[in-house]
Amino acid sequence: MSVVELEIRRRVPFAGGYSFADGGEYERIDGLLHFAVDPLRAEHAAIVDLDKAPRDAEGRVHFSADLCLLQPVDAARSNGRLLLEVPNRGRKGAVARFNRPAPAGIKVTGTEGIGVGDGLLLNLGWTVAWVGWQWDVIRDLVPDGLLGFDAPQAISPDGQPIRGQVMVEWQPDAPTPHKLLADRVHQPYAAASLDQPDAMLYERDGWSAPRVEIPRERWRFARGEAGGDVPDDTHVRLEGGFRPGVIYDLVYTTRVCPVVGAGMLALRDGTSFLRYGSAEDGNPCAGRLRHTIAVGSSQCGRMLRGFLQLGLNADEEGRRVYDGVIVNVAGARRGEFNHRYAQPSVITIPSFGYLPPFRFESFPPDTKVFAVNTSAEYWNREASMLHTDDTGERDLAPPPNVRIYHYAGTKHGPGAIRPEEGEEEPPKPLGTSGQRPNVVDFKPLFRAALFHLERWIADGIEPPPSCHPRLADETAIPPDEALAAYRDLPGVTVPHPDRLYRRRSVDLGPDADKGVGRYPPVERGEPYAWHVPALDGDGNELAGIRLPDVSVPVATHTGWFPRRPGTGGALQNVDMIGSTIPFAPDEKTRRERGDPRPSIAERYRDATDYEARAREAASGLVKRGYLLAEDLELVVQNALDRYRAFSRAG
Repeated sequence: MSVVELEIRRRVPFAGGYSFADGGEYERIDGLLHFAVDPLRAEHAAIVDLDKAPRDAEGRVHFSADLCLLQPVDAARSNGRLLLEVPNRGRKGAVARFNRPAPAGIKVTGTEGIGVGDGLLLNLGWTVAWVGWQWDVIRDLVPDGLLGFDAPQAISPDGQPIRGQVMVEWQPDAPTPHKLLADRVHQPYAAASLDQPDAMLYERDGWSAPRVEIPRERWRFARGEAGGDVPDDTHVRLEGGFRPGVIYDLVYTTRVCPVVGAGMLALRDGTSFLRYGSAEDGNPCAGRLRHTIAVGSSQCGRMLRGFLQLGLNADEEGRRVYDGVIVNVAGARRGEFNHRYAQPSVITIPSFGYLPPFRFESFPPDTKVFAVNTSAEYWNREASMLHTDDTGERDLAPPPNVRIYHYAGTKHGPGAIRPEEGEEEPPKPLGTSGQRPNVVDFKPLFRAALFHLERWIADGIEPPPSCHPRLADETAIPPDEALAAYRDLPGVTVPHPDRLYRRRSVDLGPDADKGVGRYPPVERGEPYAWHVPALDGDGNELAGIRLPDVSVPVATHTGWFPRRPGTGGALQNVDMIGSTIPFAPDEKTRRERGDPRPSIAERYRDATDYEARAREAASGLVKRGYLLAEDLELVVQNALDRYRAFSRAG
């Protein structure tokens, strides 16, 4: 076993000793997992640059990762299930993601940023864990700390980290004087030197526009301060500043070379240790766990796709690590998780994550997988390529161990209407386009997916069938066709088809098969064919699992959202957000606006009528298996909240 030590740094009662039904009292364990792996083992050959990291006297490479663990204090109250959430940028979200909102009057304190809601997972005795895997997480960025990973460095013959070419890309929403050499706020790839005459900075006005090189004398490795430029190998500064909406690409040589893919081994071996390790090994979960499920959202879902395709779901003893995996809101891309100078949070650079396989090739057949996507992934992550052939002309069924679910009319994360106490108006639109971010909350569907996966693993109960857009029944259509259907809606800004990103074949140079890229990448040939869900007469999606918000609507809910005025990049699509475009509250308002969609009052007699229809729709989801019976009332209440908010909107 590659875990050589679990260094426990804190072991304390969780939630102040609160007793969670069947799970009883819980404890929280925070520590550091120490690993030592043999880079020459066959199963490690796929980890880029692992063989170039320093080794100890036994030929092993060392690295470490943060661990956070919640488990019942009484081992007899554990239900034998481990939920391992791959932490997204070091964050711990699984408990709040799957639990329902806390009932009125119940408040659990002392959870230190791990929201527990009604405590469902803990009430049932689940063990929940997080293992750091992302090398560029800045641990102290938030008060409770983020889960990080200490990657080994790939070393060149001169004994220093390998120097080479890296690319950083960004699109500011406001004027900014300088940029950290990282995606968002992460550990940067520091520049090897400040002069670098061969470094290149490009700008372009859209994803399909050609890159235009900015003269080298106009920019430098520095940050801007009141007293003038300060030389800095972790920032880039442009004369006149970076403009909002413009896409910038910086290609330069870095002096650091983390073995990014070793983070996958931390997830593999950290979970294997918790599942199979003994008490003598220092495993606090020894003898407790029978089944393990991994869940990864967004970049973490893309990482899990790569993890499975690399054959990493078997540990060094050949034992299965995860019985099931939920790949959540990942689309059909992979990501920057296992190549030289990878940036795990990056999604926009057409790099290694844009290469095939797009579907479920090489997934282990003994691992059960749910691929869950929202409408935003169909608009921004080519999710249709998960279930069509490369030409986009034919539907493809997933393997028997895989289910594909699309949550219709949703955005990348759960939506919400959260009026302040006493507020009588629904949330205000952003900007002047009249559009709100998508408000549909898909968490009840996502929670049902977890429990269906658990039953499939533990009891052999088949989950509901895949549910997503299909070419055969014309519920999958080209994005241009879908956008045209929205143009008659009054006051709505629709992204322009020519400003959508069109994914093409990517050429990363002659050493790409070794995990070493050449930048900027070259995109070749015609765009891949991709599709989005077809629409009904209201502009709502026909395919997928339709919550009452979509099947008994008071608004149009989309997976796209235009860039707001003042942020530049006019008529581009902002990924992840999605739009909610309410119906007019009554016929008079509808006629004044020129809205072709029937108003709320024309559709539903009153709130009682609406509630009855929403309940019927939710009951249908329960019967089909996509919603848990215990969540029916929550889903009805969510829909009713939207009805009340938008029916009184002027």
